[in-house]
Amino acid sequence: MYKKLFYLLVCTLYLAIFEGKAQELNCKVVINTDQLQIDQQRGTSQIYRELENVMQEFINGRRWTNDQFQQEERINCSLNIILVKATAQGDYEASARFQVFRPVYGTSYETAILNFFDKSFNFRYLQGSPINYNDNSFTDNLTSMLAFYAYTALTVDYDSFSKLGGNLYVQKLYNLVNLAQVAGGGWVSSNDIRNRYWLSENLQNQQMSGIREGFYTYHRLVLDNFINNPDDGRKQLLEYLNNIRQINQIRPGSALTRMFFDTKSEELLNIFLDANPDDKKKAFTLLTSLDPTRTDAYRRLSK
Repeated sequence: MYKKLFYLLVCTLYLAIFEGKAQELNCKVVINTDQLQIDQQRGTSQIYRELENVMQEFINGRRWTNDQFQQEERINCSLNIILVKATAQGDYEASARFQVFRPVYGTSYETAILNFFDKSFNFRYLQGSPINYNDNSFTDNLTSMLAFYAYTALTVDYDSFSKLGGNLYVQKLYNLVNLAQVAGGGWVSSNDIRNRYWLSENLQNQQMSGIREGFYTYHRLVLDNFINNPDDGRKQLLEYLNNIRQINQIRPGSALTRMFFDTKSEELLNIFLDANPDDKKKAFTLLTSLDPTRTDAYRRLSK
């Protein structure tokens, strides 16, 4: 009798623990077909819904790390794909925007930690085909791109909780990109310094490590404590922006720098709108020099 009770207790605990575990990513995939010809939109709409589900299941259903995640700890992200051309042979030309989000401690606010636009999200997919991926070989463009963004999400998320905490996934990105270069496109060094190759290169380049190190400062030290000490948080952000300025002098207009401001420009503006006049002025000078395309928005800091 006692043995049976003990066995039932162990099974119950095991199931509770097992059911509480989750994969690392919670990614929403959306495919936009508005730029396709009308017959391509309507005639094959089923395959686009299938493709969304296949991509989403690939990202969310695969275990990308050896760490244990609770359901509520999963990393929220989104992949929005805009198809511009589709063929009956299953070839697709597309662009994509990948975003990653992180909760801010003690609040209901969720901050974006990555916002990256991929101009060359081209792939092949035939309806009903399984998709497979191996870290040690290149199979096809689709699975390599999905894995690339999964590891990128892990990199920036881990970096935001500990200094350079995403190093393991930076190495995985580096290996993945090296293998995928046979496919050309966004996998290779080119005049477009904001493609997948350059994002991966920037993440592992020692000259740019200060941007990644600052991810921890920005999120864990500043945002997670901002309610308690906003003035100190703003001063830490000014120091971080100064560090980015120095890096930008060495590597002007890099993929990582552009990605940072594409992600954080609006948030930085809102943070410094309530700063004291001196910090506002410093923020305006730094932001307009580093992110000149948004100068008009930053002018609110000079009023």
